[in-house]
Amino acid sequence: MSSQHENWGSRVGLVLAMAGNAVGLGNFLRFPVQAIQNGGGTFIIPYLVCFLLMGIPLLFVEWSMGRFGGRRGHHSTPFILDSMSKFAFWKYIGVFGIFTNLAVAAYYCYLESWALGYVWNSIAGMFSGMSSDQVAGFFSDYTSLNSAEPIIFWVICLALNTWILSRGLSGGVEKVAKVGMPLLIAFGVILAIRGITLKAGHDGAIFSGTAGLNFLWTPNFSTIWEPKVWLAAAGQIFFTLSVGMGSIQCYASYLRSKDDVALNAMSAGWMNEFVEVVLGGAIVIPITVGYFGVDGMIELVNKAGGLGLGFRTLPYLFQQWGPILAVLAGVMWFGLLFFAGITSSLAMGTPIMGFLRDEFGWKRESSAWLFGALILILGLPTVVFFNYGVFDEYDYWAGTVSLVVFALFETILFAWVFGINRGWKEITMGADIKVPVLFKYVIKFVTPVILGAVFIGSLPSIMDTINNTAIHEQLAAATDETTISTLKKTIFFKNISRFALLAMWFSIAVAVAIAYRKRMREGRFTNIEA
Repeated sequence: MSSQHENWGSRVGLVLAMAGNAVGLGNFLRFPVQAIQNGGGTFIIPYLVCFLLMGIPLLFVEWSMGRFGGRRGHHSTPFILDSMSKFAFWKYIGVFGIFTNLAVAAYYCYLESWALGYVWNSIAGMFSGMSSDQVAGFFSDYTSLNSAEPIIFWVICLALNTWILSRGLSGGVEKVAKVGMPLLIAFGVILAIRGITLKAGHDGAIFSGTAGLNFLWTPNFSTIWEPKVWLAAAGQIFFTLSVGMGSIQCYASYLRSKDDVALNAMSAGWMNEFVEVVLGGAIVIPITVGYFGVDGMIELVNKAGGLGLGFRTLPYLFQQWGPILAVLAGVMWFGLLFFAGITSSLAMGTPIMGFLRDEFGWKRESSAWLFGALILILGLPTVVFFNYGVFDEYDYWAGTVSLVVFALFETILFAWVFGINRGWKEITMGADIKVPVLFKYVIKFVTPVILGAVFIGSLPSIMDTINNTAIHEQLAAATDETTISTLKKTIFFKNISRFALLAMWFSIAVAVAIAYRKRMREGRFTNIEA
């Protein structure tokens, strides 16, 4: 079956798949950490403002761009963007929409496999009787590949993702979303209730779980205007909605020509917010505050980050609830992380498959297995050299910088090149809701300014990363040979990672150029003037 004839089976399946694309590990691991590091309730207000002024507009833009391109037979961002302008260079901006998904999937599947591995270890009672240091040490041993288990679960996750993608949208992705998303929400609700109802003096808790909610929902207006809080809030929107990646455009390109995009975008966006703010914020923070207090939680996060809370700390805290609840809580916590991960990683494979099928006539099954093979090859360094920063390097450049760059350019294309009047008509065509006209002006003026500010505000961090500033500072202070050797190896592997990512981007650009020339030979013009 050609990609042009593939469609979603139902609106419910589409919205759940889109929500699954957005709902990822960042909802439960990254959001709580950002809230903790930026003042709890102080973070929520800028976060919601950025959601309304940047998140929802970008969802409208990407959904409508995808449907527009899909009507012209395009299912990947290079030619979706190319179809919206007479200028040929836009297809190379669209390269980011393939590059980001490929690079993020390369390390994301490994992270996803941790959750699956921890489900198994929770069932096996691995954490029973362990001290907090032993549970934390288990994670360090796990990522150091001291056994074959992490590799086994990683390969299982790769194979599972690839097989589901080979089944197509309605037969694979949609079915997983219809099962995975309800289970994720059910597990999240149960854990959130347990976290909120923690009582001081019971099950080893020192504080009540409601103290965590008070921290999350009580703003400190004296710090609310700090630039770092707003930058963190804007950055979290990218992570939480999967905007700036190209996967939304690809999913939307399989809509029928007059299918609604406005209500679908709103439904997927608000479902993601519910999962992130209501569930993500009501599990990790109340449970951690219950045992460590607010100050202890902040200290713990500053030391170990989101992975520290999710994988190093919570398995130990679950053990305080007794053996049966500990197993159930472990299965539900890591189970919801796994479902959050796999529904997102499936979305990352679709743009690559759409490109191969549209431009080179690949069959669905063969394009899915090629994607799996690429993820195996590209992801192997993030597994083997995890402790040397390769994982973090992929995440920073593909999962952070690339998102902002692509989102900025696609907004300019949609609002200023394609034209906001034409774009607004595309958003509202077939809409089942009346979209407030205010968003028309937000998309044209406000969203690009916010995106530009986020990018400019990130430049110092980008330069520090390029120069390996933090590592060189550690190197200058190091005295023992082992630490010095490790830091030098880290710099080496980080630089190699950047070269690999750059080579990946240019390879995709070459493939796009070849596809474009092929289209020209076949008389299949792509841009809007043709």
